[in-house]
Order: sequence, then structure tokens, then C-alpha cells
Amino acid sequence: MKFSTKEDIEAPIDVVFREVTDFAVFERAALRRGAQVQRIDEKTYPETIITWDISFPFRGRQRNMRAELTECDSPNRVLVKSTSSGLGGEVVADLVALSRRRTRIIVTLDIKPKNLTTRIMVQSMRIAKNKLKARYRMRVARFASDIEDRYKDGQRA
Repeated sequence: MKFSTKEDIEAPIDVVFREVTDFAVFERAALRRGAQVQRIDEKTYPETIITWDISFPFRGRQRNMRAELTECDSPNRVLVKSTSSGLGGEVVADLVALSRRRTRIIVTLDIKPKNLTTRIMVQSMRIAKNKLKARYRMRVARFASDIEDRYKDGQRA
């Protein structure tokens, strides 16, 4: 199942890329939502492969996932692949400079079931696909708005 949305941000592409690759912020957000996040390697540069082991409760069970930054083409593209016992997935953030101060971000999430149980789960998600798409778009729009707000606040300081 695939979700995709785009947002235009009033900030230069370098600023947006820096925000998209600030993985410590994403780690803290996951921790606040009840996940356990363990960074496997301590590499600090976005251009290197970074891997996380993530554990989180979902539908009454503790789930384990490994996420890996597999592509980081500064300042144009970030690709994170994830795998678990039943699901695989990819999150791609493509950045396009519309002007010196405006950037378009296109975020795509692709979920791929690996076994019968997860195929059934993904099929049940298809029933609520419109609602899930709306929530996905709202989250990406909020993320884009936060980047824009931080950029504008930094300009005033």
C-alpha cells in the first residue's frame, strides 16, 4: 500500500534537507510516543548509512522493526527502508527547489506485506484508506509547517 503527498515550504532547500535529516528529532518523537529506539551505529553524518532497532506496541503486541537510512543524496533525496517479521517499507523524501526561498517536499510511504497475516492487516487498512490518507497528509503538512515556522523564527533572531 502506498501513500504520497507533497507540500511547499517557504524555506531554502538546504534548510529543509537539514531538518529532514535531523534524525535525533525523529528518535525523540518516537520515544515520546512509547517506542524504544536504539541507534545501531554512532555515525553522525547523514551521508553514511544509519541503522535503528525500534520496538513499539501495536494492536496489543510489542513489534520490532529495523530501519536503515539507505540513500542520502544531499539536498535532494532521503530514503529509509524498514523491515520487520511481517512487513517491509520505504519512506522517501524528495526535495525540489522551486526558488531560492521555496522548496517542495514529496514524501512517499510504501508498505509491503511479507506474509499472510500482514497481507490481511494491509487489506483491512485498504478499507480505511481515505481516512489514513487524510491523516498522512495532515502529518506531512504539520511537519512542513513546523520547518517553515522554525526557519522564519531563525530569520528574525
